[in-house]
Amino acid sequence: MAKGPDPRDFLAIDALLSGEERLVRDTVRHFVADRILPEVADWFEEGVFPEDLAKEMGSLGLFGMHLEGYGCAGTSAVEYGLACLELEAGDSGVRSFVSVQGSLAMFPIWKYGSEEQKQRWLPPMAAGELIGCFGLTESDAGSDPASMRTHARREGDDWVLNGSKMWITNGGIADVAIVWAHTDGGVRGFIVPTDTPGFSTSDIHKKLSLRASVTSELVLDDVRLPSDSVLPGVASMKGPLSCLTEARFGILFGAVGAARACYEAGLDYAKERVQFGVPIASFQMTQQKLVEMMVAVNRGTLLALHLGRMKDDGTLTHEQVSFGKMDNVRAALEVARSARSVLGANGITLEYPVIRHMNNLESVYTYEGTHEVHTLVLGSAITGIEAFRAGG
Repeated sequence: MAKGPDPRDFLAIDALLSGEERLVRDTVRHFVADRILPEVADWFEEGVFPEDLAKEMGSLGLFGMHLEGYGCAGTSAVEYGLACLELEAGDSGVRSFVSVQGSLAMFPIWKYGSEEQKQRWLPPMAAGELIGCFGLTESDAGSDPASMRTHARREGDDWVLNGSKMWITNGGIADVAIVWAHTDGGVRGFIVPTDTPGFSTSDIHKKLSLRASVTSELVLDDVRLPSDSVLPGVASMKGPLSCLTEARFGILFGAVGAARACYEAGLDYAKERVQFGVPIASFQMTQQKLVEMMVAVNRGTLLALHLGRMKDDGTLTHEQVSFGKMDNVRAALEVARSARSVLGANGITLEYPVIRHMNNLESVYTYEGTHEVHTLVLGSAITGIEAFRAGG
């Protein structure tokens, strides 16, 4: 008699992965099991991120792992995505730390920096010896980043930056910030060591989401930088937007990890929790919830894997990344809410991972492009009409 499907891999997606892809996934999964899951509930409750994880992650090759050279691992896009999936199965804040370091701070240096900039910054960042952050969002310029007020002007051979950035992951613990600013020659990216005079940060507290993550405001008050601090390879919004596409790719994998963790917690709980003399998994309404969660996790994993294969083939567009980010995060949030209901009152405690993932996903739903903005990206792609502003 043939064995039935695996409840944790119902569509046998594992068989679609190569041996190298499974090795990367399993390595990160074991790291999360050993170093993240035993403590992350306490980090979340206390609102802290353990900075000592940086060098451990660096030693595993997690930072900029999809980049070539300069101490980076040079993995495939799928392998990077699978690492993000496993990291976010641990916690969204942990995956965000890796995404910001690799896709938002290292990627622009790798893509648009000079050879000197790459040699100076990328190896220590890949090793986790230097932490980076990405300064684009402002308090009045979220979904419309081109309206940023931060600006840079030339004074002799130097650049002088003024402005502020908001909701910056890693900001308060970063050694270097990639700051985007308007200049007379377009939007430019600047490599800003955080010990530069005039640069300061203020951490954002009282968060109820992404608590195991540092979120900060950056303030630039006449920050003077040498001429070689500017990224020479781009002078338009293409620069920061291409970085966001890189980060969103990691998110569309990562969200599936959070959903999987919630589904598996709900499945295990339903089989053990007894009411009316039987496990609650015996009840039709509970089974419906579990099935819907399982289907969403498998569907999201297949979508992520397909987009990862496209990225490795060089055919993936930013609109298709928006498709994955929008749908997988939406589905993950629905899975988390359903799992919370299966766990009942236990679902609101940090003894189980569900409420932590559910709260985190509320932020993931919004950052790196809100759900609404990604919807409009897709609307523009299929109609040829942009609708980001009223009237068209």
